[in-house]
Amino acid sequence: MHENREAALKRLKRLEGQVRGVARMVEEDRYCVDILTQIAAVRAALKGVEKLVIEDHASHCIEDALASGDRTDQRAKFMELIQLLDRARD
Repeated sequence: MHENREAALKRLKRLEGQVRGVARMVEEDRYCVDILTQIAAVRAALKGVEKLVIEDHASHCIEDALASGDRTDQRAKFMELIQLLDRARD
């Protein structure tokens, strides 16, 4: 990771705290809807980190492959990106 490294780490540290908070809610036998609401927030935050990593991959790894002129590498990086985007939709 290059440009988005610090932003991704900051978000991941925040996510770590959110997940600990959800665990505490479960331990305290909190209301299910409240727990599910927090789980949805964690999922959304994780998708934000995923977006940063995908952007970084596109702006560095794929750009490098395009600049290299190596069609095999270009095709491989493109297919990786397609697979990443497909998984990100789930």
